[in-house]
Amino acid sequence: MNHASKNTIAENIKSIRSQVAAAEKKYGRQPGSVQLLAVSKTRPIEDVEAAFAEHQCHFGENYLQDALPKIAAISDSAITWHFIGPIQSNKTRQIAENFDWVHGIERLNIAQRLNEQRDPTIKPLNVCIQVNSSNETSKSGVSFAEAIELAKSIHLLPNLHLRGLMTIPAATNDFEQQRQPFRLLRELKDKIHSQGIKLDTLSMGMSNDMEAAIAEGSTLVRIGTAIFGQRN
Repeated sequence: MNHASKNTIAENIKSIRSQVAAAEKKYGRQPGSVQLLAVSKTRPIEDVEAAFAEHQCHFGENYLQDALPKIAAISDSAITWHFIGPIQSNKTRQIAENFDWVHGIERLNIAQRLNEQRDPTIKPLNVCIQVNSSNETSKSGVSFAEAIELAKSIHLLPNLHLRGLMTIPAATNDFEQQRQPFRLLRELKDKIHSQGIKLDTLSMGMSNDMEAAIAEGSTLVRIGTAIFGQRN
């Protein structure tokens, strides 16, 4: 496994933070309104520790078997762990027990399992509904219409806190085309808000479309390669 040096990771985080701050300023966003989520899936524990040393506290993991050893090894309460991969029903208990956030909910039965398996004596699990904003058959996520109904149902589950929406749109290098699905997601968030469900999170934007996402209201960008380097 190639992995970036501690110094490289620190420099990369500083660079991303300055890009985020510049985009916030350019598009009239509040300074500090966009959270950086370091996507540490498949990365060694040392890489997470190097990022944490740079005061990076939010980490995203896709694979449970890869994530659990890291969560056990770095049990610092300052770290917030986000599960951002597809969710299999046989994995919901371990996700409910070990993570602070789940980004990819697209089925009510998965939300119900997470709700049942979350310890009610600890903080509710923060969740986002994954929306298929580009209508790609190969992509996960619910349609815009389904998202509204799913939000109403999840909103009633006591051990979950519905925070917002997540999307991974079709890849394009055209800036205006990048903005379009993010704009639709922001409008969907407003529509759900008008139903009396307050959402504060738009999990959208990755290394190649971060600026477009921030322009359209992203509150959380998911960055892996630009922090940790290319994966094998």
